Amino acid sequence: MADITPDLSLAPPPGAPDSDCACDRLDFPFDRVLSLEKAQRMAEFFGVLGDPNRWRILSALALQSMRVRDLAAAVGMSESAVSHQLRILRTMRLVGYIKNGRNVIYSLKDQHIFNLYREASEHLDEPDDRR
Repeated sequence: MADITPDLSLAPPPGAPDSDCACDRLDFPFDRVLSLEKAQRMAEFFGVLGDPNRWRILSALALQSMRVRDLAAAVGMSESAVSHQLRILRTMRLVGYIKNGRNVIYSLKDQHIFNLYREASEHLDEPDDRR
């Protein structure tokens, strides 16, 4: 079995400043770091996605636009529960709707949301590369 012990002789002593820290360089793009306000908005946005039922709704809408009744059947939830989740998803601009007569048809808000869903799904399907 190979020895995988790290070579600590090359590491700086504990507590020593890291001379390779990007923040110590004058060319670090400080103005591109998220503002606290935007970071808070992003945390709220991703917090909404912390519910598995909302992901299931998004996955169904990634396949096609649907009425609440059809969406409820697709994800195995009550229409009331789906409506509640859609209200939350609409608030964060993840889904939108159009009225077609008496029908309300829901869909993903835009291509950004579809891409977010697709990328998250593909990321989770990748093999685990932890060593």
